[in-house]
Amino acid sequence: MSTTDLQAYRGSLLHFLADPAFSDNAHVWHDDGLLIVADGKVEAAGDYAALHATLAPGVTVHDYRGKLLMPGFIDTHIHYPQTDMIASPSEGLLPWLETYTFPVERGFDDPAHAAGVAEFFLDELLRCGTTTAMVYCSVHPQSVDAFFTASQARGLRMVAGKVLMDRNCPEFLRDTAEGGARDTEALIGRWHNRGRSQYAITPRFAPTSTHEQLQLAGELARAYPDTYIQTHVSENAAECAWVRQLFPQSRSYIDVYDRYGMLRPRAMYGHCIWLDDTDRQRMADTGAAAAICPTSNLFLGSGLFDFERADQARMLVSLATDVGGGTSFSMLQTMNEAYKVARLKGSHLPALRMFYLATLGAARAMQLEGTIGNFVPGAEADFIVVDPHATPLLARRARSIASLEEQLFALALLGDDRAIAATYSGGRQVYART
Repeated sequence: MSTTDLQAYRGSLLHFLADPAFSDNAHVWHDDGLLIVADGKVEAAGDYAALHATLAPGVTVHDYRGKLLMPGFIDTHIHYPQTDMIASPSEGLLPWLETYTFPVERGFDDPAHAAGVAEFFLDELLRCGTTTAMVYCSVHPQSVDAFFTASQARGLRMVAGKVLMDRNCPEFLRDTAEGGARDTEALIGRWHNRGRSQYAITPRFAPTSTHEQLQLAGELARAYPDTYIQTHVSENAAECAWVRQLFPQSRSYIDVYDRYGMLRPRAMYGHCIWLDDTDRQRMADTGAAAAICPTSNLFLGSGLFDFERADQARMLVSLATDVGGGTSFSMLQTMNEAYKVARLKGSHLPALRMFYLATLGAARAMQLEGTIGNFVPGAEADFIVVDPHATPLLARRARSIASLEEQLFALALLGDDRAIAATYSGGRQVYART
């Protein structure tokens, strides 16, 4: 391989090999580290003094000393059509959907509008250090085309899907069970595993889909087992009561999806607040994963995720912004609120665990370990450069930091998009702070 095919990046280096909640040797840290990238993938990551000697003369070493190199953040639940309605006031989830969400999503029948929002949305993700996301589009197939066209042009690994809704929503957003399934299958054929794009079968949530639509969604999930499934579950107490009325034959909200064959690996369930222990164990047993959305849950007053109970069941869990119910695209701000949610539920989230959940933990939840989420050789070189002195307050706090845990905790509690100095996807710089 020629030296021009190799790039090297020097700085403090952090990534994970296991979950810090269950392993004493979960993370890898090099205060003076080196990340070597070849053809968009990780070739090596380790101590600078040891690895630098292996580089051929002429290899460019990008100097990020004083900053942290870590895998790009992974956001496992976010709605790109809701970008323009973030921070819209409402007294709860269901009124918020009716007043803001559905009217805004109506505009995504226009491909030009969808494309414009997709471009801004991706800019915002990259500015916040998020290199992969599981994205809800609108009910319109053209919203999916616009999103993947934009993400592919940037070479990003993204998962997305057309929302399925054939009842309990405005007529202007309603599809049909057969029409939605037909559109979904066509979009799978057009986008799934094309470049770094992957498709998610996306019933919005159980109340907006009939039995027929959920049945067809489950059939598609079985026919295309390497696709994703994404939907919402047990977010809000009023929503859960509605589900009990609509699906009286089901033991619980998650059981609605289970009956249609939608609990499996690569199934991502947003929120998971009002689960019971039977639900949690069923998710763990099937490989279905939870996307925890603390800023959204606090904003809408939906409830507090129970980290302790989820860990007891060994559920797969990850962090997510849930924009536009969520109030920030920043995964650092999401960690900030996740920490407080855990405290209010009587548990403690160490900073190392929070950064794991936003990187390797999310990759594991998505069944993508070894592809993204850490710096093992052969992984795609999606990484970020984090500046622990990005703001005057962070810089002042850094003077008295005595450990890696303290440094990461300060970034999680005080950091935001300003802490992201650069973002790389597939070894290519896609954002640089000016």
